[in-house]
Amino acid sequence: MMLSLLFGLIVGFALGLTGGGGSIFAVPLLVYGLGTPVHEAVVISLAAVGMTALGGGLARLRDGEAELRTAVIFGLSGILGAPLGAWLNSRFPATALLAGFALLMLAVATRMWRQASRRPEETRIIRAGGDGDADTAGPACRYDPSGRLRFTSRCAVRLALTGSATGLLSGLFGVGGGFLIVPALVLVASLPMRRAVATSLWVIAIISALGFASHLLAGARLDLELTAGFVGGGLAGMALGIGVGRRIAGPALQKLFAGMIAAVAVFMLVRLAVG
Repeated sequence: MMLSLLFGLIVGFALGLTGGGGSIFAVPLLVYGLGTPVHEAVVISLAAVGMTALGGGLARLRDGEAELRTAVIFGLSGILGAPLGAWLNSRFPATALLAGFALLMLAVATRMWRQASRRPEETRIIRAGGDGDADTAGPACRYDPSGRLRFTSRCAVRLALTGSATGLLSGLFGVGGGFLIVPALVLVASLPMRRAVATSLWVIAIISALGFASHLLAGARLDLELTAGFVGGGLAGMALGIGVGRRIAGPALQKLFAGMIAAVAVFMLVRLAVG
């Protein structure tokens, strides 16, 4: 129980700080730290990360930092992908799942780091101007001068497609998808990094719930004691992570997020390589 509380604290802190780092920590901590079988760790991760993200999402919504409408569209579209991901999960060996997960994390980390280094303007809000081609050029989703997101058909389609892909990966790898949600919200919905982190918590909660329900329907079991420890530590870590994140600039936060992802991915690949 003490280890589950400690690991939950780490997961919650990363979630509060980056809006997604905790998701990628949960499965490795369960597998390598607590000796939980991979497929069981997937179910516990979805339950614990989802509940922790919901707690953080409520706090960020109260502070006016989360784009709830964007999160709902993005998250609910995960309904299309989560069941397929859960079905595929049981049909892959544990080593293949972990290796695929690690390689995907490395690809995302590289993209996030390059974007923050070479194109820092993408981490800021992009507002729609008065040009006639505003809906066909540039980012799919833009904001009006008052700061409200313009939900054009192009924006809605992009959000839905990205959400569906994230839902599939959530069910397959047992994560809320935050390590993909944050980059997608920055690039697709044009959210500044800090607002993307806040909105990501709501998306994680929605997609985690869908993935968790899919696994339960498929006959998976949940270790309630282990999950409770993760959630308890996660909520405490979430509060700490939110406080620290507010003191870090957007591009720096994005690089930190990418570095955390890459570090976990390398660790997992090394562990797999040495058997």
